[in-house]
Amino acid sequence: MKDGELKFQLTDNRSLIIGSIIATFIAATPYLFYLYESVPKQKVWKTFLFTYDSKFYGSIDIVAWTITGKLIPLLLMFVWFFTCRHWWYHVIIVPIAMFTFQIFTILNDDLQYVDSNEFFYLLPIMGLIIPSIYLIRAQIFNKVNTVNDSFQKLEDEFKLSPKGFKDRVKDYF
Repeated sequence: MKDGELKFQLTDNRSLIIGSIIATFIAATPYLFYLYESVPKQKVWKTFLFTYDSKFYGSIDIVAWTITGKLIPLLLMFVWFFTCRHWWYHVIIVPIAMFTFQIFTILNDDLQYVDSNEFFYLLPIMGLIIPSIYLIRAQIFNKVNTVNDSFQKLEDEFKLSPKGFKDRVKDYF
């Protein structure tokens, strides 16, 4: 066996394992959502790790249900963000920021209305992401109008090469 074939096999096996883990996680999300049913239906929950007093919601199971309703889509957005190879994948940061903000507001006991003002907090993020995506789109259409390449070929040019999780995180921080 040649060195290139061995490297391809190792990469292929690693990709298969990571893909299997991601697929299993996605398939398990309905079960993860129903974890809120294991939380007690009482106002104060005392464990050896923490004590949580549900002042606004009145019951811990309602807080858990609300959080899982935001956390599961957030986790799926992260999977989509880190596995997407399209040029527009940065737009996924907007719903990630929205779900993250909503989870923090749920945990804030003094809040009166959930999902009320997150749009105003998302404006700076959207102010960076949307023009960036528009500029990339403009570059693509500029190349389409000046060159006789197919759209698929141009999209492949703007695709990012597959990176590991650590490399993608390093790109942003």
